[in-house]
Amino acid sequence: MTDQYAVIGNPVEHSLSPEIHAEFARVTGQDLAYGRILAPRDGFRQAVQAFRESGGKGLNVTLPFKHEAWDLAAVRSGFALAAGAVNTLLFQGDRIAGHNTDGIGLVRDLTRNLRVAVRGKRVLLMGAGGASYGVMEPLLREQPQTLVVANRTLEKAIALVGHFEKLQQFALQGISARPYDALAGAQFDILINATSAGLDNAMPPIPGNVFASGALAYDMVYARRTPFLDFAQRQGARVSDGLGMLVEQAAESFFIWRGVYPETRSAMAMLRRRMGRSAPAAEGVNRDS
Repeated sequence: MTDQYAVIGNPVEHSLSPEIHAEFARVTGQDLAYGRILAPRDGFRQAVQAFRESGGKGLNVTLPFKHEAWDLAAVRSGFALAAGAVNTLLFQGDRIAGHNTDGIGLVRDLTRNLRVAVRGKRVLLMGAGGASYGVMEPLLREQPQTLVVANRTLEKAIALVGHFEKLQQFALQGISARPYDALAGAQFDILINATSAGLDNAMPPIPGNVFASGALAYDMVYARRTPFLDFAQRQGARVSDGLGMLVEQAAESFFIWRGVYPETRSAMAMLRRRMGRSAPAAEGVNRDS
């Protein structure tokens, strides 16, 4: 019998998850079907319960329900605990287990696909919203030299850093929060835009001299060329969008559900073709995709 999975959100019609998981099922020989569930904004729990009762095995959770999914889960993985958000639900009998695979997806894209080590590097994380909370712990466990969180509202950056204070020993020179105008004179090896500014054709107000020689500029937004990536490339940085993160976090969800880790190369190539972009997303980077 074909096992049922889905992505749940509102909106959800834009999600690429069904295509990604269909490709994972193909390459691994797993018998599953994967759909989309548009849940009412005040009806997340009811929609999850209805899917479970129909025989569903697990769900990916997208906006705006990641915090509700965290509340719903009876058991949470370590990364989900720190992030305060869940993007993957696994139904285990009467129990719901919650996981957060976003940070794992980012780190795997950086280290496996882009072949950029985080260990010993100076990392700038722009934004202090849910996306940043989701990736902080996995980034810190890669043992960067330092990790700086920059945000327009400094108080939010300070709160984010304080939330992960117990993990700051993983960064050799610690973690800190700064407003953007305090970045002048600092340089970073990996710059990650975790804001949604690119969706509005905008970018965080960073100075041009923050890019160290050979720096990688990474934007979590995918399927479009953002002003941040254009700006970074003009400064001589290597650039990448967030499509690899999307695929790698999905692969971790697939492993949680099925116990099989899919290779991600074919899914990446499929999505690039679908988007009409045959060239790699990471210009100047030896990318395994």
